[in-house]
Amino acid sequence: MAHLLKQLLSACLLFLAAQSPAALADTYPSRPIKLVVPFPPGGTSDTVARVLAKGMGERLGQSVIVYNQGGGGTIIGTEAVARSAPDGYTLLWMTTPFAINHTLFAKRPYDTFEDFIPVVDVISVPLVLIVPSNSPAKTLQDLIAMAKKAPGKVAYGSSGPGGSPHLATAMFASKAGLQLNHIPYKGSAPAVMDLVAGQTDFVIDTLFLTRPQIEAGKARALAQTGAARSPLLPDVPTMREAGLDDYEASSWLSLAAPAGTPETIVSRLNATANEVLQDDAVRRSLEDQGLVIAGGSPERARTHLRAEVERWGQAVRDSGATIN
Repeated sequence: MAHLLKQLLSACLLFLAAQSPAALADTYPSRPIKLVVPFPPGGTSDTVARVLAKGMGERLGQSVIVYNQGGGGTIIGTEAVARSAPDGYTLLWMTTPFAINHTLFAKRPYDTFEDFIPVVDVISVPLVLIVPSNSPAKTLQDLIAMAKKAPGKVAYGSSGPGGSPHLATAMFASKAGLQLNHIPYKGSAPAVMDLVAGQTDFVIDTLFLTRPQIEAGKARALAQTGAARSPLLPDVPTMREAGLDDYEASSWLSLAAPAGTPETIVSRLNATANEVLQDDAVRRSLEDQGLVIAGGSPERARTHLRAEVERWGQAVRDSGATIN
């Protein structure tokens, strides 16, 4: 009997050892990984997620499958990941709306900081302020002067209330002391096309969407919203260079895991993602689209998330937007 108990105890100890974080990391991944993208298929966010998923799958030896779960302003897909097992097999494609929603939504079915572990920042997406090609505004200061001369008359388009184009413009209006007329659209593409047609006075949106119109001579770029000029628009100043000293706003894409995911697994995911982002072909593909490679440690991603929640939270408060 004593011998049997000893065998059972040994078996239990072996089982517990096998479940330790280190042991899990040694065998991870042993099956496909699901990457939840809280948007419908298509668009920059989905495209970049698939590039990263393909590269990580090749290096991990298991498929990383993109699963589009849009709806609710990214809330539905995000909640699904928050409720998933913290074993590294369900990951979240965390984007700018994740930080925005912390303030925009009065209630959320998850906690922004407690329910997720940022794994790695993947890219940032520069935004550009454009005006129609026949606009009298030749510089950002020209546009500011126009808006101050006619409060509430200068109109801007956006992808819709609470989106990063809307809030980046609300941030611009707040820092420049402007009263503007917001024209919301169902998506960024129609907002940009109406700008080109002269239906609005300016739009702030991604370099990916605005660059074709700039290069075609249908729109004029007055400023970029990032910390530095994009190599694809070297002659267009940043907002800071154009006179708004403390303005900075970029969209971004990151990878995250449910809270409780073992640190060893988070570290492996981080290292693998950084390997993909350092691949020459991947870098060229993303940078040719005007995207800025990020990368770095989980700690850097956590610090960045907190800063972005604060930055976009102030923009939400400035805009007055809220969703109950």
